Amino acid sequence: TAGPPQDEMPAKVGPAPVALPGSPSRALASDRTKQRVKQSEVRRKPMASPVLRLSSLRNGSRESSRILSDLEPKLPAFADGPLRLSVVIPCFNEKATIRTVLETVRAAEPLEKEIIVVDDASSDGTRELLQGELASAVDKLIFFEANCGKGAALRAGFAAATGNVVLVQDADLEYHPTEYPKLLAPILSGEADVVYGSRFIGGESHRVLYYWHSLSNWGLTTLSNMLTNLNLTDMEVCYKVFRKSILDQITIEEDRFGFEPEITAKVARLGCRIYEVGISYSGRTYEEGKKIGWRDGVRAFWCILKYNLLR
Repeated sequence: TAGPPQDEMPAKVGPAPVALPGSPSRALASDRTKQRVKQSEVRRKPMASPVLRLSSLRNGSRESSRILSDLEPKLPAFADGPLRLSVVIPCFNEKATIRTVLETVRAAEPLEKEIIVVDDASSDGTRELLQGELASAVDKLIFFEANCGKGAALRAGFAAATGNVVLVQDADLEYHPTEYPKLLAPILSGEADVVYGSRFIGGESHRVLYYWHSLSNWGLTTLSNMLTNLNLTDMEVCYKVFRKSILDQITIEEDRFGFEPEITAKVARLGCRIYEVGISYSGRTYEEGKKIGWRDGVRAFWCILKYNLLR
């Protein structure tokens, strides 16, 4: 059956520049990187209105159809109007995976979405791919002139997002976009403001890798929980989904992996309704391109204290 009618977005005349944060409330966090960032242009033809079509979702997997069939009567509770999903992908030296990631994100449900890639000064050919043959797979491209870190990339991507829901997707293959319907479900039902994926709950498959990483993750999550009074199982997870109205109240200050404890402390302080959803995980080894290291763990420990006790 046909989906509900949707408004057409006005056609754009030529490529439009991506707007980066410039409001006074964000000036402090952006000063350190704004001289090193150059804006790209929208490389994609004006897409159809990014309104969620339930009919298109029903054509997907059985699980997606079941979730959205259950949610359909509750959709009016989504106060921000019909879903307009923005997917923000921070990217640094991911030439081997960026093509597959963009293909799977574009194919994932909901089919209509805004894809924003922030290239953090890649030097392995990723930037050239994004500017060339992959340009049509991306709605907005933002390039950094020098490597600034994941937090800085997300800060720029969040500012460029026009959707009313924003999802963070890494540019590697550790997290699979087919799980978007599960992550979006608590927000679509009107029950959540923020959704975290979790690699440690649910019955999904997980690649078995580093013991000390999992122990460090548990320790950082536990310390964060003690200071936020939350009961998260995976604070450091990539998959995080936010109502855009929540992100608009937050200034991201951390440039690198300190983003995870910072955003957790700030959404907790706002009193957001936070849900967790079990997800699968196909972790990488360092030989395969994993980048996080022990120094990032030390920084995360400091950020937990900083954003919970010193602010």
